[in-house]
Amino acid sequence: MAYYPERIICMTEEFTEILYLLGEQDRIVGISGFTMRPPEARKEKPKVALFTDANIDRIKDLRPDLILGFSDIQADLTASLIREGLQVCTFNQRSVRDILQVICMVGAMVGKQKKGEQLAEKYSERLERLKKQSGQSTLKPKVYFEEWMDPLISGIRWVSELIEIAGGEDVFPENAIHPLAKDRILPDPTEVISRNPDIIIGSWCGKMFKPDQVRKRRGWSGIKAVKNGDLYEINSTLILQPGPAALTDGLDALIKIIEEWKSKRQ
Repeated sequence: MAYYPERIICMTEEFTEILYLLGEQDRIVGISGFTMRPPEARKEKPKVALFTDANIDRIKDLRPDLILGFSDIQADLTASLIREGLQVCTFNQRSVRDILQVICMVGAMVGKQKKGEQLAEKYSERLERLKKQSGQSTLKPKVYFEEWMDPLISGIRWVSELIEIAGGEDVFPENAIHPLAKDRILPDPTEVISRNPDIIIGSWCGKMFKPDQVRKRRGWSGIKAVKNGDLYEINSTLILQPGPAALTDGLDALIKIIEEWKSKRQ
């Protein structure tokens, strides 16, 4: 007899989406209030947590045998849940490879190892195909991805990797390797000016990107992206969730932006 978790709480959206894609949604007894994908999850599942806060009494009432969480940002919340005697597994996926690995691991945790591997392989094959396709173009725009505006925070590693797959070049690749947002803060905004990106993409987590604010930044009017009007937004729910959303709709949004930039120059 196999003993796999039957009552799972997903503290962030990507775990909910993975379990639905695996056909194991009936195991989910609670989700994050920020969950948007899949849309039916918001209707079907109790919302028991935000990103750094949760209704611990409600969680205990749901009698979970596994709680899935993400990142150091949830460390304090995770510790609180563990002190309550709850079973918690927190992942720290920061790259495309990490995301694929987590899909496999979650699949294995619910007894669906093969389905998890097949899902990860499907995404991997698509990523390789799109990377090969974009590599055939001689046009490769320099992209500045802004995760937050005050202070300025450049994109995390999986975003940087997806920019490359989409046919662009991240202008702050050295920052992308840092898993913590505080280590990706740009202390000097003029550094963006000196790197002169062709495209600026804003994805302000939980807040609407405002191109006019970017245009008004001191000295930024001379940046190619600003001069040519190549300022775009990708909703953070698509690109800043380290799960299937980023590998599908998030990547597709990047490709659309880069292809639009290319079309103006062909």
